[in-house]
Amino acid sequence: MVPLVLNDDDVRRRLDPSTAVRAVRSAMLAHHDGTLHAPPRVRADLGEGDVVFTTGLMRAHGLFGFRAYDTFADAEQLVAVWGDEDGKLRVLVHGRELGARRTGAIGAVAVDAAARPGPIRVGLIGAGVQAWAQLWALRAVRPIETVTVASRHAQRAEDFAQRATRELGVDVRAVSRVEDAVRDREVVIVATNSSVPVLEAEWITAGTHVTTLGPKTISRHEIPAELEDRADVILTDSRAQAAGYRDAHLLAVDRMVELGAVLAGTASGRTSSDQITLFSSVGLAGTEVAVAAALCGARS
Repeated sequence: MVPLVLNDDDVRRRLDPSTAVRAVRSAMLAHHDGTLHAPPRVRADLGEGDVVFTTGLMRAHGLFGFRAYDTFADAEQLVAVWGDEDGKLRVLVHGRELGARRTGAIGAVAVDAAARPGPIRVGLIGAGVQAWAQLWALRAVRPIETVTVASRHAQRAEDFAQRATRELGVDVRAVSRVEDAVRDREVVIVATNSSVPVLEAEWITAGTHVTTLGPKTISRHEIPAELEDRADVILTDSRAQAAGYRDAHLLAVDRMVELGAVLAGTASGRTSSDQITLFSSVGLAGTEVAVAAALCGARS
């Protein structure tokens, strides 16, 4: 068997939002019921930085694999998937698109599980790859009425809005102030690399769902610590990974509810329309393996 080798262009062409969301949702449910074994990430210290590995064994599909990325050279990421019965390498995916779109799909699953029902108005903070992937995936789970996007670089927000409107068919408008982007939104997504909060907790109105993607530790965090006090429900995709940060997580891990448990119906998420829900996206290990496997049809 010759393994399939895919690059970023292949991922963009082959992977649609619905496929990514289905793969991620299935992986989260499998993690909850114990058929996805996904230990916390492992770091190899190379002096200048780390090479990081996340791994997953999908027992129900007879597949296992890993994702590898670095923290110092901004190198291409690598995802590899094997069959566990024959030991054959099935697929190699190199580049950055798979990781970002997998994270987008995780965010979409969280929105679908925790945001108020119905169409959504989205507030985006950040106009980079991660923000794009979140919006790309959201279309698979909810009708999007409007999107407001703010960035510390105004031109990036304008460019993002024009591109998203053109390519994703979503009504996206750039705004100059973060407060204008996030007030009175059903969903707020914070997708920055900022080490200090980029918004105020009181800007988040009752009933909003918030996803944080960027720094979220005690020493570096893109959301204010006060948002934890305002949140009625705090979700994550992996409590083990949230607890495994070198620097302590900004949010209390013992308050976190795993998204897989909410999807399975064994834990509660939102229980009223005026609650604020907060999702800390840590990237459940094994979800990238699930998306790569779905991408190449290895799970069929």
